[in-house]
Amino acid sequence: MRAVVATVIVVSSFAWGLGTAGAQPMLFSGPPRLSGLDVADYTGPIGRPGTMIAMTPLDPAVSLPTAGRAYRVHYSTTDVHGRPATSTGQILLPRRPAPAGGYPVIAWAHGTVGSADQCAPSTQPALEDVGSYLGHWLDRGYAVVATDYAGLGTPGNLSYLSTRAAAHSVVDSVVAAQDTALPLAKRWAIVGHSEGAAAAMSAARRASEYSRGTGLDYRGVVATGVPANLEHVIWQIGPGVPPVALPVGLTAYAAAILAGFVDARPEFDSVRYITAAGRRALDLANTNCTLQLAAALKNDNVADWFTRPIASIPGIKPALIDYLGVPYRGYNRPIFMAAGLIDAAVPIPAPLSLAAQLAANNQPLTFVTYPDEGHSGTLLTSMRDSTPFLARIMR
Repeated sequence: MRAVVATVIVVSSFAWGLGTAGAQPMLFSGPPRLSGLDVADYTGPIGRPGTMIAMTPLDPAVSLPTAGRAYRVHYSTTDVHGRPATSTGQILLPRRPAPAGGYPVIAWAHGTVGSADQCAPSTQPALEDVGSYLGHWLDRGYAVVATDYAGLGTPGNLSYLSTRAAAHSVVDSVVAAQDTALPLAKRWAIVGHSEGAAAAMSAARRASEYSRGTGLDYRGVVATGVPANLEHVIWQIGPGVPPVALPVGLTAYAAAILAGFVDARPEFDSVRYITAAGRRALDLANTNCTLQLAAALKNDNVADWFTRPIASIPGIKPALIDYLGVPYRGYNRPIFMAAGLIDAAVPIPAPLSLAAQLAANNQPLTFVTYPDEGHSGTLLTSMRDSTPFLARIMR
């Protein structure tokens, strides 16, 4: 019975990015458009976090029709090991003239794309729903600063779903954008969806700390479809759990999470715990975008990747909490969270559990649910509520 229950939890919790979430820019298969900025093997100076290293006009093929000037950028940040690292990203400016004091800034945290360098969103065209969503903010006069996250198109591995590493990438992208001559205001907010919603929440918790001394004025966060408390699912995996093979999309997400985790915590990357099949899955996760990874793992069973239950590995639970955990206390600016009640990608128990934790800790939360919306629908429908929320906090 315990194995059956664990299977249900694992299947539902890994499901973001599948089905309705396929409308996100996550299944890249075309060659990357680097905009003349190829830094996958960068070995030059890095500087302090938030330093702009290079900026080049963005290839029009990967820009948005609603954007005016658009750039691909390379900037310094901090990786999952606490070491100096770099990330790429985009800066998109509205078509309208900049107001006095510059465009207010939205830091966009993207959803799942895969862990290989060629998957970086700044090198691939956005699919329709995210293009519409970002276009909405550009049309309202916000500049969009969109990180790719460290290790995605830059040296090192992507720390997939590491909330702390993603927080550095998000905050440092905005600090670096100020290190340009672009007309950007000091006022900024964070917006993220799905994987990016977990990144956005973590960045929001740490925004004031990570941007201290820069003069930036952080105002709040919008997060839709937050995959929270996933660590409580991951540590249930082991031999025989789940007892049936997951759909290939879910298997791909499990591989990406585990690949990021063992890179962050190499002490758990051991032949004592991981089988040959598991090693192959983790290696594939680091070298493929999501669609290709799912195809490569179509015959895999997650339960065959470990020689013992994950929960039995000494020290694994606090390590997973540190890596995956979405903060639920310590926020100093307003939070807007939204979730779809029929979201098959991030099932409602995930964001609902986080909302309950935030409320129990008296955090400044606005939580909205949409009874008839799934994953992508929540992203777009939430604009009717998040637009006045952002307008209010960005005044």
